[in-house]
Amino acid sequence: MRFLLLAAEEVGEHAAPQHTELMAANWLPAVTALVVFLLAFGFLYVKVWPKIAQGLEDRENKIRREIESAEQAREQATAALAEYERSLASAREEANAMIVKAKADAKAAGEQLRAHNEAHLVEMKLRATRDIDSAKAAAIGELHTQAAMLATDIAGKILAREITAEDQQRLINESLDELGTASRT
Repeated sequence: MRFLLLAAEEVGEHAAPQHTELMAANWLPAVTALVVFLLAFGFLYVKVWPKIAQGLEDRENKIRREIESAEQAREQATAALAEYERSLASAREEANAMIVKAKADAKAAGEQLRAHNEAHLVEMKLRATRDIDSAKAAAIGELHTQAAMLATDIAGKILAREITAEDQQRLINESLDELGTASRT
Protein backbone atom coordinates (compact mmCIF):
# COMPACT_ATOMS: atom_id res chain seq x y z
CA MET A 1 0.00 0.00 0.00
CA ARG A 2 2.83 2.23 0.61
CA PHE A 3 3.85 1.75 -2.92
CA LEU A 4 0.58 3.09 -4.02
CA LEU A 5 0.90 6.11 -1.79
CA LEU A 6 4.33 6.90 -3.14
CA ALA A 7 3.09 6.55 -6.65
CA ALA A 8 0.20 8.80 -5.83
CA GLU A 9 2.57 11.32 -4.25
CA GLU A 10 4.78 11.38 -7.29
CA VAL A 11 1.82 11.78 -9.52
CA GLY A 12 0.54 14.47 -7.15
CA GLU A 13 3.79 16.43 -7.36
CA HIS A 14 3.84 16.33 -11.10
CA ALA A 15 0.09 16.74 -11.36
CA ALA A 16 -0.12 20.07 -9.56
CA PRO A 17 2.14 21.98 -11.92
CA GLN A 18 0.53 20.38 -14.90
CA HIS A 19 -2.87 21.27 -13.60
CA THR A 20 -1.98 24.96 -13.38
CA GLU A 21 -0.46 24.81 -16.80
CA LEU A 22 -3.58 23.16 -18.03
CA MET A 23 -5.64 25.80 -16.34
CA ALA A 24 -3.53 28.57 -17.85
CA ALA A 25 -3.67 26.90 -21.26
CA ASN A 26 -7.45 26.52 -21.09
CA TRP A 27 -8.02 30.26 -20.57
CA LEU A 28 -6.12 31.30 -23.63
CA PRO A 29 -8.40 29.65 -26.19
CA ALA A 30 -11.45 30.87 -24.32
CA VAL A 31 -10.17 34.44 -24.28
CA THR A 32 -9.14 34.15 -27.91
CA ALA A 33 -12.57 32.78 -28.84
CA LEU A 34 -14.20 35.59 -26.86
CA VAL A 35 -12.09 38.25 -28.59
CA VAL A 36 -12.75 36.74 -31.99
CA PHE A 37 -16.47 36.57 -31.17
CA LEU A 38 -16.50 40.18 -30.02
CA LEU A 39 -14.58 41.30 -33.12
CA ALA A 40 -16.92 39.30 -35.38
CA PHE A 41 -19.96 40.64 -33.50
CA GLY A 42 -18.59 44.19 -33.74
CA PHE A 43 -17.89 43.81 -37.46
CA LEU A 44 -21.31 42.29 -38.08
CA TYR A 45 -22.95 44.98 -35.90
CA VAL A 46 -21.19 47.80 -37.73
CA LYS A 47 -21.14 46.51 -41.31
CA VAL A 48 -23.78 43.82 -41.79
CA TRP A 49 -26.53 44.67 -39.30
CA PRO A 50 -27.21 48.18 -40.74
CA LYS A 51 -27.59 46.65 -44.20
CA ILE A 52 -29.96 43.99 -42.86
CA ALA A 53 -31.87 46.64 -40.88
CA GLN A 54 -31.96 48.92 -43.94
CA GLY A 55 -33.21 46.04 -46.09
CA LEU A 56 -35.92 45.22 -43.56
CA GLU A 57 -36.87 48.90 -43.31
CA ASP A 58 -36.96 49.22 -47.12
CA ARG A 59 -39.12 46.12 -47.32
CA GLU A 60 -41.42 47.49 -44.62
CA ASN A 61 -41.67 50.82 -46.50
CA LYS A 62 -42.35 48.98 -49.76
CA ILE A 63 -45.10 46.93 -48.11
CA ARG A 64 -46.60 50.12 -46.62
CA ARG A 65 -46.52 51.81 -50.04
CA GLU A 66 -48.15 48.76 -51.63
CA ILE A 67 -50.82 48.75 -48.92
CA GLU A 68 -51.42 52.48 -49.50
CA SER A 69 -51.54 51.89 -53.26
CA ALA A 70 -53.98 49.04 -52.75
CA GLU A 71 -56.14 51.28 -50.53
CA GLN A 72 -56.08 54.03 -53.18
CA ALA A 73 -56.89 51.52 -55.91
CA ARG A 74 -59.75 50.17 -53.78
CA GLU A 75 -61.07 53.72 -53.23
CA GLN A 76 -60.76 54.44 -56.95
CA ALA A 77 -62.52 51.18 -57.78
CA THR A 78 -65.26 52.03 -55.29
CA ALA A 79 -65.63 55.50 -56.83
CA ALA A 80 -65.64 54.03 -60.34
CA LEU A 81 -68.25 51.46 -59.29
CA ALA A 82 -70.41 54.21 -57.79
CA GLU A 83 -70.04 56.29 -60.97
CA TYR A 84 -70.90 53.23 -63.07
CA GLU A 85 -73.98 52.54 -60.95
CA ARG A 86 -75.04 56.21 -61.26
CA SER A 87 -74.59 56.16 -65.02
CA LEU A 88 -76.43 52.82 -65.24
CA ALA A 89 -79.32 54.23 -63.20
CA SER A 90 -79.33 57.32 -65.41
CA ALA A 91 -79.37 55.16 -68.53
CA ARG A 92 -82.25 53.11 -67.12
CA GLU A 93 -84.20 56.28 -66.33
CA GLU A 94 -83.50 57.62 -69.81
CA ALA A 95 -84.57 54.33 -71.40
CA ASN A 96 -87.76 54.29 -69.32
CA ALA A 97 -88.46 57.90 -70.31
CA MET A 98 -87.90 57.00 -73.97
CA ILE A 99 -90.27 54.03 -73.65
CA VAL A 100 -92.93 56.21 -72.00
CA LYS A 101 -92.48 58.87 -74.71
CA ALA A 102 -92.65 56.24 -77.47
CA LYS A 103 -95.85 54.83 -75.96
CA ALA A 104 -97.35 58.32 -75.68
CA ASP A 105 -96.30 59.12 -79.26
CA ALA A 106 -97.79 55.86 -80.51
CA LYS A 107 -101.02 56.53 -78.61
CA ALA A 108 -101.17 60.09 -79.96
CA ALA A 109 -100.50 58.85 -83.49
CA GLY A 110 -103.23 56.23 -83.09
CA GLU A 111 -105.67 58.85 -81.80
CA GLN A 112 -104.75 61.18 -84.64
CA LEU A 113 -105.16 58.42 -87.21
CA ARG A 114 -108.51 57.40 -85.72
CA ALA A 115 -109.71 61.03 -85.71
CA HIS A 116 -108.53 61.43 -89.32
CA ASN A 117 -110.32 58.22 -90.33
CA GLU A 118 -113.50 59.29 -88.55
CA ALA A 119 -113.38 62.70 -90.27
CA HIS A 120 -112.78 60.98 -93.60
CA LEU A 121 -115.71 58.62 -92.99
CA VAL A 122 -117.98 61.54 -92.07
CA GLU A 123 -116.85 63.37 -95.20
CA MET A 124 -117.45 60.27 -97.34
CA LYS A 125 -120.89 59.84 -95.74
CA LEU A 126 -121.78 63.48 -96.43
CA ARG A 127 -120.51 63.18 -100.00
CA ALA A 128 -122.50 59.97 -100.49
CA THR A 129 -125.58 61.63 -99.02
CA ARG A 130 -125.11 64.61 -101.37
CA ASP A 131 -124.59 62.25 -104.30
CA ILE A 132 -127.70 60.30 -103.35
CA ASP A 133 -129.71 63.49 -102.93
CA SER A 134 -128.40 64.78 -106.25
CA ALA A 135 -129.19 61.48 -107.98
CA LYS A 136 -132.60 61.46 -106.32
CA ALA A 137 -133.33 65.01 -107.50
CA ALA A 138 -132.13 64.13 -111.00
CA ALA A 139 -134.25 60.97 -111.01
CA ILE A 140 -137.28 62.90 -109.77
CA GLY A 141 -136.65 65.56 -112.40
CA GLU A 142 -136.33 62.89 -115.08
CA LEU A 143 -139.42 61.19 -113.76
CA HIS A 144 -141.35 64.46 -113.88
CA THR A 145 -140.17 65.08 -117.40
CA GLN A 146 -141.20 61.59 -118.49
CA ALA A 147 -144.53 61.90 -116.69
CA ALA A 148 -145.18 65.24 -118.29
CA MET A 149 -144.33 63.90 -121.72
CA LEU A 150 -146.49 60.88 -121.13
CA ALA A 151 -149.34 63.04 -119.89
CA THR A 152 -148.98 65.29 -122.91
CA ASP A 153 -149.03 62.36 -125.27
CA ILE A 154 -152.07 60.92 -123.58
CA ALA A 155 -153.80 64.29 -123.54
CA GLY A 156 -152.94 64.82 -127.21
CA LYS A 157 -154.42 61.48 -128.12
CA ILE A 158 -157.47 62.19 -126.03
CA LEU A 159 -158.00 65.56 -127.62
CA ALA A 160 -157.05 64.15 -130.97
CA ARG A 161 -155.32 67.13 -131.90
CA GLU A 162 -151.75 67.86 -132.11
CA ILE A 163 -150.10 69.98 -129.48
CA THR A 164 -147.37 72.32 -130.47
CA ALA A 165 -143.98 72.39 -128.82
CA GLU A 166 -144.93 75.52 -126.94
CA ASP A 167 -148.08 73.92 -125.61
CA GLN A 168 -146.06 70.87 -124.61
CA GLN A 169 -143.50 72.94 -122.71
CA ARG A 170 -146.26 74.85 -120.92
CA LEU A 171 -147.95 71.61 -119.90
CA ILE A 172 -144.62 70.16 -118.68
CA ASN A 173 -143.98 73.19 -116.53
CA GLU A 174 -147.49 73.07 -115.08
CA SER A 175 -147.14 69.35 -114.36
CA LEU A 176 -143.78 69.91 -112.69
CA ASP A 177 -145.24 72.66 -110.56
CA GLU A 178 -148.12 70.41 -109.53
CA LEU A 179 -145.78 67.51 -108.73
CA GLY A 180 -143.46 69.82 -106.78
CA THR A 181 -146.41 71.12 -104.76
CA ALA A 182 -147.67 67.58 -104.18
CA SER A 183 -144.23 66.27 -103.06
CA ARG A 184 -143.74 69.14 -100.58
CA THR A 185 -146.94 68.39 -98.79
